[in-house]
Amino acid sequence: MIIAGLDVGTSKVTTVIGELAPDGVLDIIGEGTVPSQGLKRGVVVNLERTTEAIRQSLHQAERVAGVAVERVVLGVGGPHLKSVTSHGLAAIRRGQSIAQADVERAIEQAKAYPFDAELELLHALPLEFKVDGQEGIRDPVGMAGVRLEVDVHLVAAGRGPLANLRRAVEDAGLAVDALVAQTLASGLGTLLPEEEQMNVLVLDVGGGTTDVAVFREGRLAHSAVLPLGGDHVTQDIAQLLKLPFEEAERVKKKYGAALPELADPELVLEINQEGGSLGEVPAPELARIIRPRLREILHLARQSVDEALGPLEVRVNRVVLTGGSALLRGFDLLARQQYGLPVRLGKPHGISGLTDVVATPAHATAVGLVRYGATLPARAPEARRGRERKEKREEGTRGEGIWARIKEILSNLF
Repeated sequence: MIIAGLDVGTSKVTTVIGELAPDGVLDIIGEGTVPSQGLKRGVVVNLERTTEAIRQSLHQAERVAGVAVERVVLGVGGPHLKSVTSHGLAAIRRGQSIAQADVERAIEQAKAYPFDAELELLHALPLEFKVDGQEGIRDPVGMAGVRLEVDVHLVAAGRGPLANLRRAVEDAGLAVDALVAQTLASGLGTLLPEEEQMNVLVLDVGGGTTDVAVFREGRLAHSAVLPLGGDHVTQDIAQLLKLPFEEAERVKKKYGAALPELADPELVLEINQEGGSLGEVPAPELARIIRPRLREILHLARQSVDEALGPLEVRVNRVVLTGGSALLRGFDLLARQQYGLPVRLGKPHGISGLTDVVATPAHATAVGLVRYGATLPARAPEARRGRERKEKREEGTRGEGIWARIKEILSNLF
């Protein structure tokens, strides 16, 4: 089965193509990444440019994979995403065991949370069940009781931004198999098996936004999107050193560090300032420009968790940093200092094939989308519609244990 994950971000658009073998092994066979110029803070602001970037990313991945893609699992991000944990209840007749239909009734009641009219529900993710007040139940089917309760994490997206993103994908000649919050996909792409028994904070630091997600024993318990990311670090460098944005981005990626003590005190960087003049900046000074914005991102992430779940240090055992901006040297050390918790860089794992290409934090979300797609029912071929989509594109310009755990995490999504 061929699965494609499409991650449309503020700074880049990535398509990852995977092939799922009958034995559950996921082989990454194609990847394409191009700059993104049609989004701002995760939201489409230029439909034509976004569509063109999707086409280019898709074609790159198809050429590498040697297959044509007609459908994608689409990641959804941006500050328009809203989440809440809702409570549902179902009464059980005395003398009867709890059935799957009872579970669904309780979840449906939780899904009735009064979101604003402009929001569309993406996910309803059960956290835990209670039977007659007994907490900590993962699967209540077959148990005896008269009162079934469930806590469900609901994730919704703005209808307008969602419609524009769908339109860009469809204009690129693709159908959407599933819409997946990037907060969820990042966890699926990076969490280790041992972390599925822990409480883990996943911070996906992208270009325009930062996704905040807390996974409680493998289940998404809290999610939020911060309107800050790596581009804001670049803007700080550009403003303070009087550099064009592109030069500030180059300097950040090549010489940047999150902590001044990690920079070479003897290194003086030559920089191309606005107007064509040359300038110099000591490497430690560059780090001192970078650090405050990263601290702000970490502070806002902590604040989000504190308000939703309680003190971060109590609710979380480990922090996973992922996303392209997580590659900034020393960011993990800064997070460790600020949180007082173990921190690691989150890279896709448990995959084969093009691991040298996709096993980086920058590809965590796209690989997570492919993993999500592996849990969906296989679709029958759609030859006529497939040809139409291919023609439309051309007018515009291809571990069993891990899957068992992922399917368990997603088993109650719908």
